[in-house]
Amino acid sequence: MRKAYPIAAISIAQLFSTSVVAETEIELLKQQMNTLKKDYEQRVEALEVKLMKTEDKTQQVNADTQGIAVNPGHTNMVTQNKFNPAISLILDGRYANFGNDPEDYELPGFALGGESGLGSRGLSVGESELAFSANIDDKFYGKATIGFHNEDGGTEVDLEEAFIQTLGLGGGFTLKAGRFFSAMGYINEQHAHAWDFADAPLIYRGLFGDQLRDDGLQITYVAPTDIFLQLGAELLGGSLFPAGGEQNDIGAATVFANIGGDIGIAHSWQLGLSHWQANNIEGRTSGGHSHGGSTTAETPSFDGDSKINALDFVYKWAPNGNPRNQHIKIQFEYFDRQEDGMVTMLNSGPPIETSSYDGDQSGWYAQLIYQFRPQWRAGLRYDQLDSNNQGSDAGVLGEAGLDNEGHTPKRTSVMVEWVPSEFSRVRLQYNRDESYENADDQMILQYTMSLGSHGAHQF
Repeated sequence: MRKAYPIAAISIAQLFSTSVVAETEIELLKQQMNTLKKDYEQRVEALEVKLMKTEDKTQQVNADTQGIAVNPGHTNMVTQNKFNPAISLILDGRYANFGNDPEDYELPGFALGGESGLGSRGLSVGESELAFSANIDDKFYGKATIGFHNEDGGTEVDLEEAFIQTLGLGGGFTLKAGRFFSAMGYINEQHAHAWDFADAPLIYRGLFGDQLRDDGLQITYVAPTDIFLQLGAELLGGSLFPAGGEQNDIGAATVFANIGGDIGIAHSWQLGLSHWQANNIEGRTSGGHSHGGSTTAETPSFDGDSKINALDFVYKWAPNGNPRNQHIKIQFEYFDRQEDGMVTMLNSGPPIETSSYDGDQSGWYAQLIYQFRPQWRAGLRYDQLDSNNQGSDAGVLGEAGLDNEGHTPKRTSVMVEWVPSEFSRVRLQYNRDESYENADDQMILQYTMSLGSHGAHQF
């Protein structure tokens, strides 16, 4: 039994020694855990600081991009000009060869106005433009476009657009105010450099003098539906062609609707309906001015009411929905104009020549554009017009160009163009123009170059 005591003592000593070692190891583990915890907290804190700095820099870059400087610690914003406004320049030039004298051009059944001539023979500057645009703040966007085009051997400068437009108004609504191209028809809102051909369709030439624009207010609404549905209206001053004359109030108005969608991933379409109307027009001449103009030659002047209805349709196809290498676009527009009033031949008297006027004019065009290679496109377009204008004096209507002379204006156009990039284009176009009595073969070689920032165009 005496031997058991030493053994027990040794066992107790070993157990005590093991317990002390275990407690020491646990303490070391605790210290290591505390060290790791502190190191982790320091790293997290450093990451949070870096994240806050990154967010501040991102906010400042976004503010600079929008032309806004953010004052840290305050909600006030001050407009800056670091990236404001965006400036773009469209350079357009051409060589034109006409078989007939362009000074003799007419469109039987239509009194031409605006910029509806053929242009100059030989080398000339086309429809070039200088545009300024920017987000004014988070509520408004603004744009101004100055156009330069050849006119009787000289260069004419024109304010094409100058408008503001709301951003994020909500509810699908957008407001635009100022001078702008009307949403009447399909290509009217597009600038000339975005057209698929070097000249406007005949019906645009006959009704609008190439394009309809005016000063006023436009409101559009995009419905929250799976299919694209846009409704809109315009209240216009009516002082520009084809309303013309001085107005004291709303001189013209437009309503329009567009609906469209996709068929699979390769097909898309859009259908548009629009109506333009101007009542109590006073003194609309071929240039869209009032009686107070300085016209010296006999010039037709219209007083009365005018309304235009339009239908347009566009279909696009691209393999797998990617139009970069290959795509097809089919485009069609139809217009019908009804007018009722009086036609007066200015500088014709005495006695002054007048006639009652009941105008009925219509026209359409259809075109096919095929991009057959990444940098090459070809196009085919056909135009045709019709008119049946009546009045009390056929002679006056004939002098005003409103007698169709038993002729149906029509034209066939083909074009091929090289498009190295979205900023450059060289186009060759041929017209077989039978829009007036003497058929004309017309050849146009055109270049269009874009310098600087330029926004995307519509569908």
